[in-house]
Amino acid sequence: MDTIVGMLALYFIIWWITLFAVLPLGVRGQWEADVTPGTEPGAPQTPALWRKALITTIVSAVIFAGVMVLINVVSL
Repeated sequence: MDTIVGMLALYFIIWWITLFAVLPLGVRGQWEADVTPGTEPGAPQTPALWRKALITTIVSAVIFAGVMVLINVVSL
């Protein structure tokens, strides 16, 4: 990657794809336990979005580092 903008764009794309892979992990719907009156039964009990954002950031950083190594090795 030649520019920092290109690297940031690549990281953002990797982060976004990784987020969609991490989002369903550990989610339990309300229908699996007690449904709170007035809410959708399929809504998650505790989505834990901050924890998933942290996991996504760590995993995507590792993937990004691997992609950067591959880009630099192939360009030799």
